[in-house]
Amino acid sequence: MEQFGEYGLNMVYEFDFKAAQEYDAFFEKGRARHCLDLEIKLITSLIDPTPDKRLLDIGCGTGLSLEPFMDLGMNLTGVDPSAYMLDKAAARLGHRVELHRGTAEDLPFDDNAFDTALLFFSLEFSDRPAKVIEEACRVAREQVVIGVHNRYAPQNMVRRAKGFFFPDMYSQARFFSVWELKVMMTSILGKVPMKWRTTVQFPFMSGRLVSRVESWHLLQWSYWGSFIGIRIKPVPTFRTRPLVLKIRNSKSYKPATGLALGFKGKK
Repeated sequence: MEQFGEYGLNMVYEFDFKAAQEYDAFFEKGRARHCLDLEIKLITSLIDPTPDKRLLDIGCGTGLSLEPFMDLGMNLTGVDPSAYMLDKAAARLGHRVELHRGTAEDLPFDDNAFDTALLFFSLEFSDRPAKVIEEACRVAREQVVIGVHNRYAPQNMVRRAKGFFFPDMYSQARFFSVWELKVMMTSILGKVPMKWRTTVQFPFMSGRLVSRVESWHLLQWSYWGSFIGIRIKPVPTFRTRPLVLKIRNSKSYKPATGLALGFKGKK
C-alpha cells in the first residue's frame, strides 16, 4: 500500500483515480492477500452473518470487505467519499450492493437503518474517530464491528517509522491499541458489551499451516496482532429518577348535622 496516493475517510484525503486502481492490485499479491483473508475471516466471525440482516460498510472502498458477504443472503450497503473507489466497487459488486457517496462523520442514513455497521480499515483515517463511532452507533440497531491497524504490532511499528522518511498512506493513519479502543468506546457509549480479538500474528509468513495457527482462539487474545477486530453492541441507556408523589391528606370525617342530632336524640 505504500504507493497509494492521498485519500481519507474524513475527506481530508481522498483516493484519486490512480490510487483506486492500485488499491486492488496490492491485495492480489500473495502475502498481502493472505493477511486480508485472515482479517476478513476475523471480521466475519465477529459479525456472525445472518440472512436478511442489513449490513452497512462505512468506508467500503473498492468493495473488498463487502464481497465475502454477497452470497450470505444479507442486505448490503456501502458508503465511501471517493467516487473513484465507488466506481471500482460498482464494477466488482454489480447491482447486488447499494452504494452511496458520503462521509463517515455525517452518514446519509436514518437512525437504526441497519442491523450492523462495519468500519474496516477506515476509522484510523478519520481525524474525528469518536464522531465516526457515534454515527455508526446511530445507524446500527444491533452492533458495530471495527477492524483497525494495531498500534503495538511490530509490523505496524515498522510502517509508522518508515512513514517518517517515506510518506505513504500509513503516514496519514491513526493507529489504535486494544486499550485505546476500549477507553474510547466506554467514554462514548458507557459500559456496553464488547468483544475483541486480533489476527495476523505472523505478518511475514503465509500458507495453510500459518492460517490454521492464526485461527487458534487463545492466540487471538494476543494484544500484539497486526489487526484488531472489535464488536460493540450499543445498548440504549435510560436515566431514571424517582417521581415525587403528591399525597392529598384526606379530610376528617364530619357527619351530617341532622343525622348526628338524630342519633343523639335516640340516646
